[in-house]
Amino acid sequence: MNLINTILFISNVLLLVIGQTVWKIGIEKIELSGFKSIINVILSPWIIGGGVLYVIATAIWLYLLSKLPFSLIYPLQSVAYILALFVALIIFKEAIPITRWVGVSVILFGVFLVTR
Repeated sequence: MNLINTILFISNVLLLVIGQTVWKIGIEKIELSGFKSIINVILSPWIIGGGVLYVIATAIWLYLLSKLPFSLIYPLQSVAYILALFVALIIFKEAIPITRWVGVSVILFGVFLVTR
């Protein structure tokens, strides 16, 4: 992978994780009960912002799909799981059980193998 594609790939993963993070923050600010809550979700700046990030990430992803082997970049997307675990720990103050840390370690090892 050349430098531009590497930067785009990292940007794609970051946008995906940030988009999910923004959605979680936004949905936690809305009380979900009844039809009005659906409207509040749709009109929430947090939800709209996360959607915009996803649109940008998808555009980058489509470009990467056209340039790189699918067998390389699709497994590398699992880096998002690793990053999301740290977001859960740092931003949302979630307790992460050892089984998830082990799972992330397995994913990280798999990413290492795919890139070799």
